[in-house]
Amino acid sequence: MTILHLLIPVTILMGLTGLGAFFWSLKDRQYEDLAGDAERILHDDSDTPMPPRKETIR
Repeated sequence: MTILHLLIPVTILMGLTGLGAFFWSLKDRQYEDLAGDAERILHDDSDTPMPPRKETIR
């Protein structure tokens, strides 16, 4: 029973820390352009197509 006196405040503190981090990320505008981030990860400007394979005939 005495362990609950330690675990309950620790759990509440962890929850408040997570909630604070969430509100900080909202204030820092981390969730503004979710669709743009999803598109940007698929397109890379440094991608170049591979040259065609030369097949040798035996």
